[in-house]
Amino acid sequence: MSEVTDSNPSLFYQNGANYWSEIPATLDGMLGGFANISLTDIKGSKLLLKQLFNSKKPPGRTCALDCGAGIGRITKFLLTDFFETVDLVEQNATFIEQAKRYMGHKSNKVGCYYTVGLQDFEPESHKYDLIWIQWVVGHLTNEDLMEFLKRCRNGLKENGVIILKENITSSNEVELDRNDSSVTRPMYLLREIIKKADLECYRVTKQHDFPKGLYSVYMFILKPKMSEICDELVCQEAEQTCDNGTISEQAALDNSEEVHKSL
Repeated sequence: MSEVTDSNPSLFYQNGANYWSEIPATLDGMLGGFANISLTDIKGSKLLLKQLFNSKKPPGRTCALDCGAGIGRITKFLLTDFFETVDLVEQNATFIEQAKRYMGHKSNKVGCYYTVGLQDFEPESHKYDLIWIQWVVGHLTNEDLMEFLKRCRNGLKENGVIILKENITSSNEVELDRNDSSVTRPMYLLREIIKKADLECYRVTKQHDFPKGLYSVYMFILKPKMSEICDELVCQEAEQTCDNGTISEQAALDNSEEVHKSL
């Protein structure tokens, strides 16, 4: 993997941009032919946000950032339900233009559209209550991902969080997709990069009910290391996951059943 990405990042990024330039600006295009998982995906994400806003020191609900936004699926169906304003960052200009149409009446909640790759994007300092990063960090080298997370950390308001939702390999190896010029990382490597970015895992939860044959997907709630806003249970989850390298799905979901029933 390092020969393709970290040692030749320009080629890695150009190949990725070339791939996405051929993809239609549709829901099916954004999800690689799996548009049918969108509702399940959004439902799992909404559950996580509801739990987050019920925590002892939740983030504010003024402004969020959607990273690798594509045509705005996550902004439209998730973030605009929770935040007053959402900014979108997406390197593909065609997707950005389609997002402006796809958002419909919810476009009045969009603040800024940034047409730039995440490897070059710097969030405005202390602007965001939440930064959402989903199914896009596989297009960043390890070094650029670490630096991007550092910049995101600087973009957070007090009590702000980063939510990273990403595929995780079961092989404990980095898996390269030469077709779209992306990588899928194992849990240990993603934890290592998060730690190097001076972030801590507040919570890790697995997305459920996706079709068999797809990668396992995990949602990471990340906060600056100096933050002291965890309650005791969630701190224990973070310690088990980030220090011991174990995933306790039941621990992460023990308190979610009542919320789940209400969706």
